[in-house]
Parts: sequence; structure tokens; C-alpha cells
Amino acid sequence: MELNRDQIKAIIPHREPFLLIDGITEVTPLVSAIGFKDVTANEFWVPGHFPSEPVMPGVLIIESIAQVGAVCLLIADQFKGKIAYFAKIENVKFRKKVVPGDRLILKATLTQYRSSFGVAEGIATVNGDVVASATCYFAISQ
Repeated sequence: MELNRDQIKAIIPHREPFLLIDGITEVTPLVSAIGFKDVTANEFWVPGHFPSEPVMPGVLIIESIAQVGAVCLLIADQFKGKIAYFAKIENVKFRKKVVPGDRLILKATLTQYRSSFGVAEGIATVNGDVVASATCYFAISQ
């Protein structure tokens, strides 16, 4: 199943400039999802994050991974209309920089979920190279 930005907005509450995923190319509810972010020179962070050589902030890469994980979780009937808040982040690793012109591929695999929490293992790649990875924990609103 593929989702565009409008369909993503119907699942998660994020809006510009903090909706950090442009599309979902594949999602199996409560299992895994793959999304993407086309990094452009028009991003809100470009003027201030190393203006002479813009680099996407690592926290935004991790947030992008988490948003894909949240879609995977919240698209399921039992979680529709709820919000997944960050509860914890572990095992964060940054391996390569992400710059305007890159397409960030974001993969999230749910490893646990219950009515009030979820856990996703995520990786971000550019051109097949891993640029970041993290374990994201969610607290789900009731």
C-alpha cells in the first residue's frame, strides 16, 4: 500500500514544517513501513545548519524514521485516531551526512506494540548506504 502526503496527514498529526516524510511506498500495518523524504535546498533548516555546506540535522533524520514507524502503528484499526508520542530513543547511530539533493529512504519495523506503547527499529539510507539507525519507543495516546 502506498500513501501520499495527504493520506499520511490523515494518520499522523504532523504538519509542515514538521511533517518530515513525503510518501510511504510500502506499509504492512503493525509490521513494517518504508517511506521517503526528498531533501531539498528549500528545507527550513538549510539557512542555519552549516549554511556553507548544509547538512540535515541528525535529530530530524531520527524524527523522520519515527514518523514512518508511527504511520505503521497508527494505520491499524485499533490505533486509528490516536497519537504516538516519543517515549524514548535508543541505539542511535549516525554514519554519513545527508545533504540537499539526497533521497532519504526510511524503514521502520515494529518489534513490539500494546494498547499504550510501541517499539520500532528504524534505519535511514541514501543510495543504499545506511546514514542513521535508531530504536524508537512510542507512548500511544488513549
